[in-house]
Amino acid sequence: MRVRLEDVAAAAGVSMKTVSRVLNQEPRVSEDTRQRVQEVVDRLQYKPNLSARSLASRRTFVVALAYDNPSRNYLMEIQGGVLDACRARHYTLVLAPVMYGEGRAIAELRELASQHGVDGFVLTPPLTDDMDLLAFLDEAALPFASIAPRTHRGRIGVTVDEHAAVRELMSHLIGLGHRRIGHIKGPPNHGAAEWRYAGYREALRDAGIAYEPNLVVKGEFTFESGVRGANQLLDLDERPTAIFAANDDMAAGVIRVAGERGLRIPQDLSVCGFDDTPISRHIFPSLTTVRQPTRDMGRVATLELLKAIQAPDHGDMVRMDYALQLRESTATPVDPD
Repeated sequence: MRVRLEDVAAAAGVSMKTVSRVLNQEPRVSEDTRQRVQEVVDRLQYKPNLSARSLASRRTFVVALAYDNPSRNYLMEIQGGVLDACRARHYTLVLAPVMYGEGRAIAELRELASQHGVDGFVLTPPLTDDMDLLAFLDEAALPFASIAPRTHRGRIGVTVDEHAAVRELMSHLIGLGHRRIGHIKGPPNHGAAEWRYAGYREALRDAGIAYEPNLVVKGEFTFESGVRGANQLLDLDERPTAIFAANDDMAAGVIRVAGERGLRIPQDLSVCGFDDTPISRHIFPSLTTVRQPTRDMGRVATLELLKAIQAPDHGDMVRMDYALQLRESTATPVDPD
């Protein structure tokens, strides 16, 4: 038989209203009571009646993950974290792939909100920095949480100090003895691409290494753009001894091109990326990169969104930690002589 709310309340020794507050993550419940009720929910495998829940709260208990990001590995990690949070709070997740630019995202999210009655959105870059889209969501009173936005003021979601992370990564390369370090940028409308590029330039400046524009090429956060960028850099008369690609997908493209050219990694070319997505550990040699807790970022951003859905003044911008992952793809450059 289906476990009812009344059954959970009786087993936990509390009122049905208290059980409802725990399930909806509402305040005015002590931590001991919250834990006791959650233990009973888990033990009895209670599943809320979503229709009754929606009628009682005037919410749909649906959130949407909106994205236009070419990095599949990054998106899969974010999606996994968002889904973790939704499952824990008994929400339904809707995926919302949208077209960035030319106002298309606004039209697509407006239609999604109308069709599914979503309670709120989790936005990924570059949608997090689309000022017209953000203004639309604000005017429509649609709660949203942003993952790694350029501007934090007045927003909720998660962020990582990518600027500092790249400086640390570059210091690792410079400390190994690299002086000609190429960089494959991300797309220009992406906040992370600009932070990582800024970190690259600052690290060179701090080390007294002259910035060379021909060592910086455009990328799109895709494996294919990493291949194109690597070919551009390795075609230079004086090729770099190291390449920092702005994400792991592009770094994997660099490793592919190096292998095709007979270059040994890391002896002939050091390569590093950013994100620490699964591809960084699956390729050979394994990739030196920066770990930002991508799955946790999706989970925490969603939890902050759910706070804002329950109470408009709730939710924070949470700064999350990063960590350098030193693996097999970087080493001291070999003297060609």
